[in-house]
Amino acid sequence: MNLFFIKDMYLCAKENIMHHPEIAIVDPNILTCLGLKNILENIIPMATIRVFHSFGELTDDTPDMYAHYFISAQIYFEHTSFFLLRKPKTIVLAGGDNQPQLSGVPKLNIYQDEISLIKDIHQLRQYGHQARKQTAGKPAQFEKMEHELSVREIEVLILITKGLINKEIADKLNISLTTVISHRKNITEKLGIKSVSGLTVYAVMNGYIEADRI
Repeated sequence: MNLFFIKDMYLCAKENIMHHPEIAIVDPNILTCLGLKNILENIIPMATIRVFHSFGELTDDTPDMYAHYFISAQIYFEHTSFFLLRKPKTIVLAGGDNQPQLSGVPKLNIYQDEISLIKDIHQLRQYGHQARKQTAGKPAQFEKMEHELSVREIEVLILITKGLINKEIADKLNISLTTVISHRKNITEKLGIKSVSGLTVYAVMNGYIEADRI
């Protein structure tokens, strides 16, 4: 199996870890961690791969030392604010039919065969390069969707994720029902997301609402 073509994927990490990157795998599933760790060690033998089975274990370590985080979808959504600030380095582990809807954050399907998995990791190199160029020297707040929502649209979005219907949103924000419908249409068109569940994932992922407040 030809693996050398993606060994340079991590060489663009911080200068002090450029030649010996450290990579964190954060997932409660032991088999997932062991399998991914083995693949990454074969692909990038110069890297140090560390495994954490909870977010607490990661933060008890030195989290900002890592060139990349391979993070379970569940832990990602539970601690979105932490990983949004580190978006260029974050890769969400997903699989099967329960693929999370993420914008601007790459996913890695852990249920596919090894060759496909390696190819996908290779493609992540381009994402990492582009993300670092776009955010170099800019504050974390710069990392936003290409089509940003207005303040009012964000307010409507948050109420949608809380389960309010259009009339309740109108009453809550003291605006007309027609205006609420217009805002919902704009949100859907800007994000390309129609379902409430998809909008909820987007809201959590972008830090508009905490997962435990839904």
